[in-house]
Amino acid sequence: MEEFVVYILYSKKFGKNYTGFTSNLIERFKSHNLLAKKGYTIKFRPWEIIYVEFFNSKNDAMKREKFLKTGMGREFIKKLIQQQLQQDSYPPTRTRVQLPSSLLKGKTFRQKHLRFFFHYL
Repeated sequence: MEEFVVYILYSKKFGKNYTGFTSNLIERFKSHNLLAKKGYTIKFRPWEIIYVEFFNSKNDAMKREKFLKTGMGREFIKKLIQQQLQQDSYPPTRTRVQLPSSLLKGKTFRQKHLRFFFHYL
């Protein structure tokens, strides 16, 4: 079964964030930081992952990404960034990744994916 991930990137250097979804989180992260030659994310490198959610269906991941790009979703992201910066926990450590239990119902959480990302933070 294919797994989909909604992620939020943050560029501390520029104070920008980016929300996206993918089925290959590792390659997508590399693309944002190293491989891409054009697009929004190349302008604000380096990016760091501040939040991830895992989904079993592409449709659910797309819905969550769409929500995070609404006014309410942007407020959630803004608060997430502010909390991490205020607590001097930036960049976040493995224990700071927030995956609320209400969001994990019916979703598969892959710890091995997070280990990869924290290697790059």
